Amino acid sequence: MWITSSLDTVLTPTAIALGNFDGLHRGHQQVIQPILKQLSPLDSRQRTEMLLTNPVTLLTWDRGVLENPVGESPPFYSTVVTFHPHPQEFFTGQPKKLLTPLDEKVEWLKIMGVEQLVLLPFDEHMATLTPRDFVEKILIQKLQPSCISVGFDFRFGKKRTGTVKDLEKIAAHHGIKVKTVPLFLCENGERISSSEIRTCLENGAIRRANQLLGRSYHLVGSVVHGQQLGRTIGFPTANLHFPPEKFLPRYGVYAVKVSETEIKLPPETGSDANLDLVNHPGVMNIGCRPTVAGQTVTVEVHLLDWSGDLYGKTLKISLEEFLRPEQKFPSLESLKTQIQADCLHATKVLTVGASDS
Repeated sequence: MWITSSLDTVLTPTAIALGNFDGLHRGHQQVIQPILKQLSPLDSRQRTEMLLTNPVTLLTWDRGVLENPVGESPPFYSTVVTFHPHPQEFFTGQPKKLLTPLDEKVEWLKIMGVEQLVLLPFDEHMATLTPRDFVEKILIQKLQPSCISVGFDFRFGKKRTGTVKDLEKIAAHHGIKVKTVPLFLCENGERISSSEIRTCLENGAIRRANQLLGRSYHLVGSVVHGQQLGRTIGFPTANLHFPPEKFLPRYGVYAVKVSETEIKLPPETGSDANLDLVNHPGVMNIGCRPTVAGQTVTVEVHLLDWSGDLYGKTLKISLEEFLRPEQKFPSLESLKTQIQADCLHATKVLTVGASDS
């Protein structure tokens, strides 16, 4: 996949899916799907990954794209256009925690079959463009789209004054079709949104968050050296370093599945060695470790019935169930007893989950 933040190096012509797409949840997938001109071949690793994490998408992949407003001619590059950094960072001056930092977003877009990712720098110039200037000077002149796909509530231009109707009108003047994707709801009628997924994660409602995402929420991090306290009580853990912009869920203990990932992270600890870890059961703790007077947030994962050297590896942690909130124990022995109970609980949860899938 070609990735660029310069409008001078965009591959054209294009078919565009336009939006922030933080989370790449089921609603976002509906916006992106219409611009996929063909189904990219899946190797066995990708097919296994999608089958385990997002079977709905795999079934869609297998039966083909049902609607393609562009057709086979003329040729185009299926392109996701988004803003980087997130517009909220520009207006608030504060970094925004993301469900899918850039490295994760790139990986998922590749799996979906997107050919190009255009990261529009959101700065003073971008923030002051009128809706018409944004469409004509950025999208049409620079990206040469044959179609544009957006969600029904997409807003753009200065002070977000541009609506989907405005986009359709401006684009039609240039002979460009706009595909407006209607509100996409869960099977129970619940609206899917990135903000709702964040709320679920903050409350420990992991199953609900995963339903909205269409896959398990992931933490992707490099294994770094910690205090090795877990080894002293018989539960060695891998301490994980994440991109600072990654959104972390509620502090506490989780039942998780652990896999090695091909996503490359900035820390020098990254490694490409193959561990053959695929959805291995584990228990993860997020928090400040109050029992040992911890002062900083740590993320530690214990792999059930597994031993080996994980240092320097990059792991993907799939959150499956919130087990309990963080708590302070009177002694290391009582902490050990609780961890044993957590491991049994996680084993039960993950075993039931595997039998249901």
